[in-house]
Amino acid sequence: MGSQFQRRSTPTGVAARYVAFAVLSTAANFLVQAIVLHIAPWSGLMPSILAGTAAGFAVKYVLDKKWIFFDRYTSHGDEVAKVALYGLFSVLTTLIFWGFEISFWTLWKTESAKYTGGAIGLAIGYISKYALDRRFVFKPGEA
Repeated sequence: MGSQFQRRSTPTGVAARYVAFAVLSTAANFLVQAIVLHIAPWSGLMPSILAGTAAGFAVKYVLDKKWIFFDRYTSHGDEVAKVALYGLFSVLTTLIFWGFEISFWTLWKTESAKYTGGAIGLAIGYISKYALDRRFVFKPGEA
C-alpha cells in the first residue's frame, strides 16, 4: 500500500500532511506537558517541557518517516543515524524560528511583531527542515 500511496501523492498532498503532522506533533507535545504537570506538579516546568518535546519529536519523526518520505526500516544503525540527523536538523531549524521571533521583537517590541517574526521563522524553518530531511535523512533513492 505504501508504494501505491506514494505514487499517488501530489506536492499539495505532501504539504498538507506535513502541516497536519506539525500540528499533531505540537498537540502531542502540549498534551504530554500537561500530563507531566498534572501527575507531578512539584517537578516544575523543565521536566514537562523535556517530556513534551520528546513526545512531539517522536510523533513527528514517525509520521514524516512513514507518510511524508515513505521511508522503510533498513537496520538499527541506519535508524539511529536518521534519528540523530533528524534531531540535529530540528534544532537548527528551531534556531531559525527563534532568531526571527526574537529579532522582530527586538526591532519593533510589539506582540504582533513577535508573532509575525515567529510565523516567518516557522515557515522558513519547516521548508528548510523538509529539504534537509529529504536530502540527508530520508534520501529518496533509499526509501
